Amino acid sequence: METYHGKSVLQGIALGKLYVIEKKESTWTKMTVADTESEAARFQAARKEAMEQLDELYQEAMEQVGEENAMIFDVHKMMLEDLDYLETIENRIRTESVNAEYAVTVTGEEFSAVFSSMDDDYMKARAADVLDISGRVVRVLEGREEPGLHTKEPVIILADDLSPSETIAMDKTKILAFVTKQGSANSHTAILARSLNIPSLVNTDVEITKAYHGKEAIVDGVSGSLIIEPDAATLEAKRQEQAEIREREEKLKLLIGQDNVTADGRRIHLYANMGNVEDVEKVLANDAGGIGLFRSEFLYLGRDTFPTEEEQFQAYKEVISRMGGKKVIIRTLDIGADKKADYFELDAEENPALGFRAIRICLTRQEIFRTQLRAIYRASAFGTAAIMFPMIISVEEIRRIKAIVEDVKAELTGEGIAFGEVELGIMIETPAAALVSGELAKEVAFFSIGTNDLTQYTLAIDRQNQKLEPFYDAHHPAVLKLIEMTIHNGHKEGAWVGICGELAADDTLTETFLDMGLDELSVSPVYILKLRDKIRHIGM
Repeated sequence: METYHGKSVLQGIALGKLYVIEKKESTWTKMTVADTESEAARFQAARKEAMEQLDELYQEAMEQVGEENAMIFDVHKMMLEDLDYLETIENRIRTESVNAEYAVTVTGEEFSAVFSSMDDDYMKARAADVLDISGRVVRVLEGREEPGLHTKEPVIILADDLSPSETIAMDKTKILAFVTKQGSANSHTAILARSLNIPSLVNTDVEITKAYHGKEAIVDGVSGSLIIEPDAATLEAKRQEQAEIREREEKLKLLIGQDNVTADGRRIHLYANMGNVEDVEKVLANDAGGIGLFRSEFLYLGRDTFPTEEEQFQAYKEVISRMGGKKVIIRTLDIGADKKADYFELDAEENPALGFRAIRICLTRQEIFRTQLRAIYRASAFGTAAIMFPMIISVEEIRRIKAIVEDVKAELTGEGIAFGEVELGIMIETPAAALVSGELAKEVAFFSIGTNDLTQYTLAIDRQNQKLEPFYDAHHPAVLKLIEMTIHNGHKEGAWVGICGELAADDTLTETFLDMGLDELSVSPVYILKLRDKIRHIGM
């Protein structure tokens, strides 16, 4: 019996056979070519096919893990459109008279080395991405298929690391758990594991060898351990733990239809976050009281042009209709920062998280904003809709927004187009908004606190910078004080207050939030019943 340890991404226990994925080396060799123009054209054809593959992967990822997690394939597409990268490859083909496989591989390695040498962790992460896209182009040039999972029975994946394209392409019904030697809690493998609700370990101290292929193993997401060839006693103990976990999950299903009320009578709404139309199934299956955050960016990403009013209307209408009268809160587009769409033609920025994004784009380029508002208001006739606006910092912004909303409503009325009553709210994501929340609350019906950005901006810590993890404290007293202040100020002016950031699912804070008087928590659908159970045990 061998035991290894890693960082647990999702608690749970999986038992099964290991499926070792080793990277297959390319078979190409460096060659001298006489017709360099034809070779450059061969590269461009392979690049085009690779772009088409990335479009398909984006759509698959949208369905499986939502738009935010699918954006990595937009990043890959942007890299395949980067002029420096493309010109370096073509220049190498022409000046060195070499085959495209060699030019792509060497260029990819050079660019990866540049990214790896950077101090910024986000840019360092792009080193793996540029190798991934280079490898994809080389596979197309060689006529090789995408590496995949070839098994008839569900298995535990064991790999050094997995690229986004590899994880998305796998048959998810055949995966019991993931274990990788590299990676972090924010890796693409980890994201997929959380989405599939399966145990996963990253940064594990195990050597990846084919000798482990097919061996019985246990992935214990509770203790963060991988046990290979467990003895009989260990196997039986872990089977018992697994059975107990499954029993608890089955018991949670008994809470479907129950109230979110504490033992001492306090009530709170439990809503769900979602990123695309397909997520409605998960929202309904987990008995959410409504949708507290519908990320509308998915309509804008993974395409080359702005979505039309009709396209947006159909998407919003489908979600609102299927929710059967339950509230659907749509966040207006939050493009910018790490969410890119080339056709917006946004300038490069030194610090995009503090830059031209979200409501700042909407108020500056109102034709985009008005199109989205028209679509949402038209869809509101088919159920209960609300709109919230991201990255607000001032009363003046809200008043400008409300004036635009009134213009849109007047337009629709003049055209004889029906629409419903729509609550207007804002996201509290900046310390500025929290500090002036008393004034902001006079202008809107509700607040939704985005704790991810609120924590980042309050602590002055980039939440994507792994070097700063020891300093990042989502429970920091300053963050909690800003949340409490926002709730108090909102209630004082008659606005209800919810949380839709990561802290909403942190059950160690649930009672604290209830004590603060919070009205609503909006979380990923898989956390709804777990939180309901937590809430119903408070006050016992």
